[in-house]
Amino acid sequence: MSTEQLTAQRRNELLEILDDTSSADRGARSEGLRYNDLAPSDTFLKRHIGPGANAILEMLGVVGADTLDDLIDQTVPASIRMDGELELGGARGESELIEDLKSKMSRNNVYRSFIGMGYYGTITPAVIQRNILENPGWYTQYTPYQAEISQGRLEALLNYQTMVCDLSGMEVANSSMLDEGTAAAEAANLCYGVGRGKKNKFFVSERCHPQTIAIMQTRADSINMELVVGNVLGADFTCGQYCGVMVQYPDTYGRVDAFEEIAEKIHAAKGLLVVAADLLALTMLKEPGAFGADVVVGSSQRFGVPMGFGGPHAGYMATKHKHVRKLPGRIVGVSKDTEGNAAYRLAIQTREQHIKRDKATSNICTAQVLLAIMAGMYASYHGPRGLRRIADRVHGFAQLLKIGLERLGDVVVAEGLFFDTLEVNVGTGRADFILNVGVKYELNLRKIDEDRVGVSVDETTSRHDINTLIGVFNGGEGVDFTIDELISDHMFDDRFPAGVIRESEYMTHAVFNTHHSETEMLRYMYRLQGRDLSLTTSMIPLGSCTMKLNGTTEMLPVTWDVVGGIHPFVPEDQVRGYHEMITDLEEMLSEITGFAGCTLQPNAGSQGEYAGLLAIGAYHKSRGEAERNICIIPISAHGTNPASAVVAGMKVVTVACDERGNVDVADLKTKCEEHSDDLAAIMITYPSTHGVFEESIKEICETVHEFGGLVYMDGANMNAQVGLCRPGDIGADVCHLNLHKTFCIPHGGGGPGVGPICVAEHLLQFLPGHPVTGKGTSGGDDAMGLISAAGYGSASILPISYLYVMLMGGQGLKIATQVAILNANYIAARLKGSYEVLYTGENGRVAHELIIECRHFEKLAGIKVEDIAKRLMDYGFHAPTMSFPVPGTLMIEPTESESKAELDRFCDAMIEIRNEITEIEEGTADKEDNVLKCSPHTAAQVSSDTWAHAYGREKAAYPLGYLREHKFWPYVSRIDNPYGDRNLVCSCLPMEAYE
Repeated sequence: MSTEQLTAQRRNELLEILDDTSSADRGARSEGLRYNDLAPSDTFLKRHIGPGANAILEMLGVVGADTLDDLIDQTVPASIRMDGELELGGARGESELIEDLKSKMSRNNVYRSFIGMGYYGTITPAVIQRNILENPGWYTQYTPYQAEISQGRLEALLNYQTMVCDLSGMEVANSSMLDEGTAAAEAANLCYGVGRGKKNKFFVSERCHPQTIAIMQTRADSINMELVVGNVLGADFTCGQYCGVMVQYPDTYGRVDAFEEIAEKIHAAKGLLVVAADLLALTMLKEPGAFGADVVVGSSQRFGVPMGFGGPHAGYMATKHKHVRKLPGRIVGVSKDTEGNAAYRLAIQTREQHIKRDKATSNICTAQVLLAIMAGMYASYHGPRGLRRIADRVHGFAQLLKIGLERLGDVVVAEGLFFDTLEVNVGTGRADFILNVGVKYELNLRKIDEDRVGVSVDETTSRHDINTLIGVFNGGEGVDFTIDELISDHMFDDRFPAGVIRESEYMTHAVFNTHHSETEMLRYMYRLQGRDLSLTTSMIPLGSCTMKLNGTTEMLPVTWDVVGGIHPFVPEDQVRGYHEMITDLEEMLSEITGFAGCTLQPNAGSQGEYAGLLAIGAYHKSRGEAERNICIIPISAHGTNPASAVVAGMKVVTVACDERGNVDVADLKTKCEEHSDDLAAIMITYPSTHGVFEESIKEICETVHEFGGLVYMDGANMNAQVGLCRPGDIGADVCHLNLHKTFCIPHGGGGPGVGPICVAEHLLQFLPGHPVTGKGTSGGDDAMGLISAAGYGSASILPISYLYVMLMGGQGLKIATQVAILNANYIAARLKGSYEVLYTGENGRVAHELIIECRHFEKLAGIKVEDIAKRLMDYGFHAPTMSFPVPGTLMIEPTESESKAELDRFCDAMIEIRNEITEIEEGTADKEDNVLKCSPHTAAQVSSDTWAHAYGREKAAYPLGYLREHKFWPYVSRIDNPYGDRNLVCSCLPMEAYE
């Protein structure tokens, strides 16, 4: 066969796989109608894969491989390759599959929820739903590590922090947590840290939400902190062993207590007071900061974020300035740029995992940024008066319900102050009966015990609902009074007495008092959106972060009512559609990874790491080997790895890497022998964080197993494995997956994320359950404890990954992996001669990502890797991952969904930047006043009447021709990060700062 014939054959094979055959090709065929001609016309594979068949052949030519299979043979060790194909079926059409999922999810019953327990019905303003939640300009952004091109979402997050500080009465807040339960666990950890571990007890009120208590118990067990649960009003802290105490405000049963005395008692014992508070209630109730709270946590879900069967929702955490260095998660701070303008950036805490590693405050990495932005926009849209009106209405309906129930005569409402929730004694053994009556009227109540029922009203509650509820508590019988009569008979005075009612103002900043018309709100959101670079602008080539296409079809179900409108604790028979979809997804992920089972509960990659290590710890404990607590981690690992190991109660021992970036097997064996009696696990990323398929991976697994340890595989780089090899086959015992990376859930500016773990047969029994529903995984009596507040974590975004896998099918997922590896090797080939690729495999290939050397530029021209990152903004690109895992380098991951044209634009930009560095080397450009050192360049700078630089404006703003077609302008010039850390400001500035 001639070269031309071979090329044509390969092209036709690719065309057939990608379903990319042109009409001309079809017309030229003589074999007649074929099966494939009847396939759906809207298959997803050809839309997801960026390069077409011709482009793939061109790229293979540049790379020097004959076919995709040849390239994979040169890249992935034969010893770990799958024998067959993934058993996931074929690719499906988009419209067909979306209709199938609609049918499946229609089996969910969207009843009115009055369950409460931290989850409430809320009205998502349409302007926020359409223009934030459903807008790829917001949901495809990456974490704002490059602040100059992230000013929009950073301002939105600063608004969120300010809202939390104002409502809670605290001095500083982070920009979101994973949920209320994990925020509470982090708060307990903060108290433990402030006490320097010398006080090992923490008291939790028994009237906190049960899921919160369960998460705190999991965390306490892993760090050897004693969690005491009891009646906080009668507790004695004088023993001096309590680092803190937590109360719920209002509590899980609805009661509002005053906690000044508790604050005084725990402070006298040198401990801290943590308050889990409802943000909406804080518009009426005395703010925790005013009665002595040291830390305030909670959820912002009821600020316009759908319940979503449990998530995602943004938790919050606020504290005093003196504890800010102990505050976990991301904190948006205010600094200034080179022009002296106010500019936002992430404070040092955000980057501490990669700096402090096992000494980090927390393992939190992904947070619920998109949802925090929604909640902050909700607060801006309504403003302080609007929020108070909503709270008044909610509390008014709760009062009305109480009055109506008391008129029934045979139910007793618990005494005490309340905001939105009532505890009702319905008579001995009658709780189930009342709940069943409620279901007949298509509403859900909370069963507290056999005699008591809880009922919570919310923003969506109506007069009709109150009327129906009263009838339900009357056993389904009618009543002889009307809602209007109840209203006319009872005039509502001040809702709460002095000492409990809020007296201070809140949310006085202009941002909360300006955007109340839809026109103003719309313009504000789009103004901020325009300051941010997202996937709608260009590729985001971040190594280890996999910023790939988030298909629009995959996103559609997120805002369906049958997906978003469901409380996480409804009866199981009301969510048959959810359970079927979740089971299917768990089975597909198990097939992809080669494991026996899966839990979707962890709602971030870091939580998946934590859960995987807890499963390993539980396994060793069940075998009478609880002393196994050493976790071996390569020095190249993600910063969350050692942080997660510490959070899981393990001790970290590092293992070296050799000159090629691979794990030093000899050093590993030495460490395993040294810790043979207490070795728990190794955490290893595969392919390695250096972007290489290590040939020794099976030997590494066998070595760890030989000395009694288990293998945890970090799935951050799973995008290079799907369809080619499987962690379970390689020898791992557990791996976590980042659904917000490999499986297309969008990053949302830094969250939401989902970090499920897949496990081998011997770890199944240790997967988490749930204290309320009992559901959430296949875990048994030895379950590790709760990881996330809801049984299935961020359930409402699971349809995204479900649809992605179903749309691609087994063959499509394999091709996606192959093309991801091709794209990375194509970049390596195109950059050859300008940059050195630091690590390659045995055959000179990289995996799905590559690290390029930049350290020598500082010696040659005074250029640091940060200068390259900032200059890329002028070219319209987000920088690759900077200085990780090797300081002074860039790690590039293009993913499979970027076209050859986009890859070429990026490579052209990188090559031109290298030319700019050469100009400095050769002395034709000034060593200080050059386009790299002064980047990025804003529109204001380039259009200014004054221009003092030695280089021209055109070189600054339009270094390559493609930028004239579309130019993204950074909103601020280079930001002074050290200034911001020295002068930490984490809430909205007064308006004069913007003048």
